[in-house]
Amino acid sequence: MNQKNETIYGIHAVHHLIKQNPDRVLNLWIIDKKKNSRELNEIVLLCEKNELNIEHVSKLVMDKHTDHGVHQGVMAKIKSGDLWSEKDLPRIIENCVDAPPLLLILDGVQDPHNLGACIRTANAAGVAAVIIPKDKTVSVTSTVRKVACGAVEYTPIISVTNLSRTIKSLKEIGIWIVGTDSVATQNLYDVDLRPPIAMVMGGEGTGLRKNTRDHCDFLVSFPVHGIVESLNLSVATGVCLYEVLRQRD
Repeated sequence: MNQKNETIYGIHAVHHLIKQNPDRVLNLWIIDKKKNSRELNEIVLLCEKNELNIEHVSKLVMDKHTDHGVHQGVMAKIKSGDLWSEKDLPRIIENCVDAPPLLLILDGVQDPHNLGACIRTANAAGVAAVIIPKDKTVSVTSTVRKVACGAVEYTPIISVTNLSRTIKSLKEIGIWIVGTDSVATQNLYDVDLRPPIAMVMGGEGTGLRKNTRDHCDFLVSFPVHGIVESLNLSVATGVCLYEVLRQRD
């Protein structure tokens, strides 16, 4: 596990981190204002409940430490390291008792905003886990956490060293692998998505890598009627995940 500390920022990201994993917080800073917002006051109360120290700093200081990111007046230094590993996948899948397992596999996402938005959508859709490769993809950064609005603390994010091997293991325990590809002949809306499913989304621009595509049970596309050739990755992810929910409902 990587022991390097990291800085996160944004009201929702920090709030849910403290709520779910307060022991990971090393330091917390709140912008020095005469009157904080309701959301910042809720973070203060959470810190008091968990006996975490708060340091009040100026906006200038906070801007400097967050690379001028939209910090929303709060940032925290936390212990780095993954909370979940590939070994947890069987247990996560076994715990899906209310509905067939729904997993999201992201193959080579490069934009942290896209990854954060996909994780947020996955959480809203009840995805049991989001799987990403360790290499050739963006990791869970402070930007990802902020865009995900706290979903990182609730939906397991699992980085795997060999995505093809992980897909093969999922197939062996009864998970159907559905990949999205703009040239696929099967329509998303014509495929039965009610069984246990792992939805595989490719990276921006390049789509699924050949090795990943070859391991999918189905390749699907969905209609695009305008002049654009494809949807933004996070939007396409939402379309696919919510089609699964529509069929299951």
